[in-house]
Amino acid sequence: MVELSRRRFEELVADALDSIPEELTSLIDNVVVTVEDEPPEPGLLGLYEGVPLTERGDAYAGVLPDRISIYWREICAMCETPEQVVEEVRVTVVHEVAHYFGIDDARLHELGWG
Repeated sequence: MVELSRRRFEELVADALDSIPEELTSLIDNVVVTVEDEPPEPGLLGLYEGVPLTERGDAYAGVLPDRISIYWREICAMCETPEQVVEEVRVTVVHEVAHYFGIDDARLHELGWG
């Protein structure tokens, strides 16, 4: 387990978002990324909730933002070094953003994004 302040963890999430290419981040709309203490179920590192971009049609308007939650304590608990936390945050953020783009878990595993 790695001891890391919530503030530092939030900085890692911001850094991970900044590492996503601009041509992709410019397409992200109506999404909120939050850091949460605990997941709704053990072992969950991140969660995307919303309507993926590939499923948004002409009727998509006036809806609450999609939400990406990154689970601070769960990631820190599974890592043994600060470097592992940095990498796991990056992988988790990319994984959840990919769900926004309509990429499912099976394809993410094929691509190496767990």
